[in-house]
Amino acid sequence: MAKSGDAQNEMVLNANQMAELLGLSPRRIQQLAEEGIIVRSGRGKYMAAGSVQNYIRFQAESGGGPSEVDYFDERALHERAKRRKAEIELAVMNGELHRAGDVALVMNDMVVTFRARILAIPTKLAPQMLGQTELPVVLDLLTKEVKEAATELSEYDPEKFYAVSEEYVGLTADAEDTS
Repeated sequence: MAKSGDAQNEMVLNANQMAELLGLSPRRIQQLAEEGIIVRSGRGKYMAAGSVQNYIRFQAESGGGPSEVDYFDERALHERAKRRKAEIELAVMNGELHRAGDVALVMNDMVVTFRARILAIPTKLAPQMLGQTELPVVLDLLTKEVKEAATELSEYDPEKFYAVSEEYVGLTADAEDTS
């Protein structure tokens, strides 16, 4: 299995033996030999002691490599992600959080309504302003209408969001008391 080198009296292994010793494939042993980590003794032969020391040093410097995956860490990350997803879904169902699509629909409707209201101001106020010569009266009428339209736009009504949401589950006061 292992041979003794005459000059240095060190164990020499072939690629399969070295791979078995380090828990790698023979091809990976060849790659590491090309990188200078595994010490070659000849064609297909490798110095055991020097190679093992170099490989240990290589693993320590590289942090174990990408193949080092801790099952429990990954499981914990997965469970955290599942919990976070469930919390978000519950917040949507309770109406504490709105989906982007729902917000876009409601806001689009609000902006369209606001635009229509603003564009209707000239038609609505024209008869009232007919014959008005005093600037303060005209300004007051215009300001009042613009403020009413802006106030309507600024009023948050969660019911509008609940109406378009497919995930919202409204609980009645009786259902909340029983839990």
